[in-house]
Amino acid sequence: MAQYFTKEGLKTLKDELKELKTTEMRRIVKLIAEAASFGDLKENSAYHEARNSKSFLLGRIEQLENAINDAIIKDKIEDGKIQIGSRVKMLFAGKEEEYQITSPTESDILKNKISYQSPFGQKLMGKKAGEEFNYEAGAKKVKIKVLFIK
Repeated sequence: MAQYFTKEGLKTLKDELKELKTTEMRRIVKLIAEAASFGDLKENSAYHEARNSKSFLLGRIEQLENAINDAIIKDKIEDGKIQIGSRVKMLFAGKEEEYQITSPTESDILKNKISYQSPFGQKLMGKKAGEEFNYEAGAKKVKIKVLFIK
């Protein structure tokens, strides 16, 4: 299933994939070999834990490869509307705040990166500078004004 990413977000995924396939895979293969050298594999908890780590790693690698293969890069703002990759400055309940619209895997609210698939991200998509709208956050309505998009 296609998913939108910024250039930076896609690069981050590719870097993680490279790290997992090289450094992390070597580390886990070494752990498995060390644990196997302890003897009886049936009751060897270190061996089973290392094998579980390898399974988890292979699953993450598959996840990343699928995301990378299906990625669509969106970094250009067209028609002055909020899109994936946009940095948006807005008046949020009377306070100026700036956010970047990203893919779900890139989102990090602590870094003001919100997913285009989140409820707030969906509400922002397609808005233009100067537009105002109300956003319901639980039982509270918040007035939002888009100041500018870059």
